[in-house]
Amino acid sequence: MIQSKFRLDSELTDFLNRHQVYGFKDKSSVVRAALVRLKEDLERTVLAQSALLYAEQFAHDPDLQDLTDSAVQEWPQ
Repeated sequence: MIQSKFRLDSELTDFLNRHQVYGFKDKSSVVRAALVRLKEDLERTVLAQSALLYAEQFAHDPDLQDLTDSAVQEWPQ
């Protein structure tokens, strides 16, 4: 694994030092879990924003609405 160096304030350092209380075997596993959670949260945010943009585009594009309606009619029930 690649190592990284970073600085934390005392509150986060204290939290990290209590890693075993939260069920983590070491400080690195806490940081990895936090980064994975942050990454997933950011990806969900980007996906939600993208969906809103597509919905807005769809709402203002009658040709796209017609195309979607025609495609849905051909789907089996």
